[in-house]
Parts: sequence; structure tokens; C-alpha cells
Amino acid sequence: MNKNRNELPYWPLGPFKIRLPFLHYRLEKPEIIQGFVLFSIGLSIIPLLQSQVGMSYEAALAVVIVMQITMIMQTALGSPFVPGLITPIIPLIVIFLGNFEPGPEAIQALVAVQLLVAFIFLLFGITGLGKLLVTKLSQSLKAGILIGAGLAAFIGEFQPGGRVAETPISLIIGGAICLFIMFSPTFKELYQKSSIARFIANYGIMPAILIAIAIGMLVKEYPTPTIEWGITVPNFVELWKYTPFVMGFPSLDVFLLALPIAIMGYIIAYGDIIVGTSLVERAERFRKDEVIENNLSALHLITFIRNLIHALFAPHPGLAGPIFTAGTASVVERYTYGKKAMQSIYSGTNTLVLSLFVACFVLPLVSFFQPFLPIALSITLILTGYLCITLGMEQVTTNIGRGVAMIMAVVLAVYGAAHALVVGIILYFVIERGWASATTNENEKENKKVS
Repeated sequence: MNKNRNELPYWPLGPFKIRLPFLHYRLEKPEIIQGFVLFSIGLSIIPLLQSQVGMSYEAALAVVIVMQITMIMQTALGSPFVPGLITPIIPLIVIFLGNFEPGPEAIQALVAVQLLVAFIFLLFGITGLGKLLVTKLSQSLKAGILIGAGLAAFIGEFQPGGRVAETPISLIIGGAICLFIMFSPTFKELYQKSSIARFIANYGIMPAILIAIAIGMLVKEYPTPTIEWGITVPNFVELWKYTPFVMGFPSLDVFLLALPIAIMGYIIAYGDIIVGTSLVERAERFRKDEVIENNLSALHLITFIRNLIHALFAPHPGLAGPIFTAGTASVVERYTYGKKAMQSIYSGTNTLVLSLFVACFVLPLVSFFQPFLPIALSITLILTGYLCITLGMEQVTTNIGRGVAMIMAVVLAVYGAAHALVVGIILYFVIERGWASATTNENEKENKKVS
């Protein structure tokens, strides 16, 4: 450890390190600005709650408020990640919920998924089984899960009646701009040469969302919003009616149906944790002045607590994910510019999450973004789908592995998690796993190369 590194002050609480604004860190202006736009991504689960489980807008808004509170919990307890949703699992949960009637049945199914995810995080975090599961799982099966989640995201967006099909101009242009900013080598070159490009990059997917909103209004794909003034008042009384204490807890059969989805959710989330760890390591290479503690056991514990709170009081199809990758990447990028740009990684992540929460109560902002919630959700899913597909394809380098992964991915996108896991495991043992010793050794060598 570099002797010049210092750790931001905190209050110890078991495995956690509590940090509060002004007392332990300053608020960062760029993250405040970002939060006042990116909060619309959290609001984008509202249409899903309305269509899939039959919630009213006001009750669904209360779910978002609870979600923002649990996100504040994570950063306040010392995580260097900006928390968020397990976004790639959303299309798979939508497919899963399609098997249930909106209302008590769908709520119980959603509660089952979220409870299972909570206790998987608890069990795997305490025992270390999470790392074992992800490292020992066949590369082709991991690739199938990621590619399938990506395909499900794109199918949901582009199918007849999907959001892109209904409002193609704003979403195609917005999605293209988002992918260009995030992944294009051309934009990376511009980033090195242009202060304007660097400014745009600092705000992650926010510019793409704002441009898509402007285009949507210009071409009349979305209505001009009616701005309301005041403070948002979510309906927590109505939300209580959608909790398992009123709707009833799921039966064992529903838990068994939800288990494949929950396992896939954990695998995807653990992959996000690996990405987040790489981002933190990159931050440490650039900044030699701060100690950044990335305690994965504590992260698992707080993710368990967040999902448990949601399952019991505010279930939603996005689940409580350990990291909002785009938000964390945006904070890390600005953090690398030095202490004058950002006091601490914790000041950046905490400020962004606090800004997301405050924005939910600013009625003019909420009323402005309300017509455009499909845009925020669609661009997030397009970005997530692209990431899942590219990361999944990187997992496998053999033709057999690619075949297993792609067949599993198609089954996952069309029929759901349970069928995909069965198909993937059967294909792995039938055609990929070598039964002769020489073939087994060769497959193991190939898999190690991929890893």
C-alpha cells in the first residue's frame, strides 16, 4: 500500500463504514447535475409495474422512492459502487411474469424472485460460493446467459408493439448516440482531442437520453410534457396493498418456478461486480492519494438487505443490483482527473445517489420526464443488451462453445430461464464436455484460454 494514500473518514459499523455528506465528504456538482437526469432511469420501472403487476402510477412511484433509499444505504455504508438495478434480468423477468395474471399472482411471482435473489446473495456472500459458482460454471453457459439476456432486451424493444417499433425515430437515434459515446473508437479519438467530447463523456448516457427526448418531442413521437409545480407525493398507503403481507406470500411451486431466474440474476450481478472491481482498480492506478476499500462480503450483505426490503415492502422487476455500471464508470472517469475534480470516489458515488433521490421529489422534474420514461428505459436496455451480447461473445472461442451458447441464448430469450438452463446443461454434457480423457484435457485447455 502506498504510504501517501489516505482513507476518507468514516464511522465503523461491523463490516460497514458509514459516511455522511458534509461531515465526511463534500458534494460534487457534476454528479448533482447528472442525478437530476439519470433519476429518470429509476422512474422507468414505473411502466413495467403498471403493465406487469397492475400498480397505479402513484404506487409505482412509491416503489422508486424505496429503491432510491436502499441505494443511499449502500453508498452510505461504504461501497465505492453506484448501486442500481440488475438491468439485464428485466426482460427475462418480464417473460416470467407473462405466465401470471397481473395482480396477486404476478406480485407473488415477483416477490418469490426477489426473496430468492436476496438469500442467494446472503448465502453466497457468507460462504464464498458466489465466486466458486461463477468461476466453475462453463464459459458457454455464462455466455448463453449473457447473450440471451441481451437478445431478450433487443427483442422486447424491436418486436411489433415494442417501444422502438412504436417510436422508432427518437429511440433509434438516441440508442445510436448512446452506443457511439460509450463504445465507438471514433469517439475515443475525439475524447483525446476535444474538450467538448470529454465534457459529453463525463455525463455517461445522460446526453443520449436528452437528445432522444428532444427528437421525440420534435417529431411528435412523444407529447410535450405538462409541467407541474410542487413536491412529489408517492402513495405509500396504496403500495402497502401490493406487498406480500396483503397479497399473500408465494407458494413453494412459485418459488421453484422463480429459482432459475434468481440464479441467473445472481450470475449477471456477479459479472457486474467483476466489472465494477475493474473500474475501481483503474481508479486506484490513476489516483495515488486515496485508499479505496472494495469489500465484496459487505457488498453481498447490503445487496441481500436491499432485495429483502424490496421483496417485503416494494417488489419490482429490476431487482436491487450491486452496481449501476454506467453511473459508476462515469464517476470513476471524472475521479481519475485528480482531487480538484473529485475529492473522493465516495464523494462522487454518494453525491450521485443522493441527487437521484432528491430529484424524485422535485415535481417539475418528475412531471417533465413522465411522458419520456419509455425513452430512459429503452436506451438503458439497448445499452445493456449490447454490453451483454459483446461480453457473452467474449466468453467463448470454440465453435462448439459458441453453438451451445447461442442455442441456450435463443431459448432463454424466447422461452425463459428454466428452459434455457435445462437446454444449456444438456448441450454442455452431450456435445461440449469431452468424455475421453484427451478430449477433456483439450476442452479444459480451451476453457482456460477463454478465462
